[in-house]
Amino acid sequence: MKLSHTFLFVHDQDAALKFYRDVIGLEVRTDESVEDYRWLTVGPADQPDVEIGLSRIGPPVPPTDYEALHSLLAKGSLQGVIFELDDVDAKFEQVRAAGGEVLQEPVDQFYGVRDCAFRDPSGNMIRFSTPRSVRP
Repeated sequence: MKLSHTFLFVHDQDAALKFYRDVIGLEVRTDESVEDYRWLTVGPADQPDVEIGLSRIGPPVPPTDYEALHSLLAKGSLQGVIFELDDVDAKFEQVRAAGGEVLQEPVDQFYGVRDCAFRDPSGNMIRFSTPRSVRP
């Protein structure tokens, strides 16, 4: 068994695409529309089998949950993603220079990584992590 897809809710798929592709550096895997539904996925170049769906709040979520999900997303209360890389400090500077909203500057964590955190345009937390044994 292996992971193939995971999904993040976003308010605006175009803004999310610009952030994840142009700021973070992910590749576009799929960008297809059927009527008013857009299947948009991105992923890391080194993991061609992994796709992160950037999904608007809508079907298949029940309409009775839309308002609650919009509210949670706006507050940044939904889960995000963590990317592991070799140099968290360099990625931090690159994302900050591109206008990323900083939540946490790089710091050594007690659980063995150096990490930092940003918010995407919809409020999702995006973390970058380097195992301390790999860090220069």
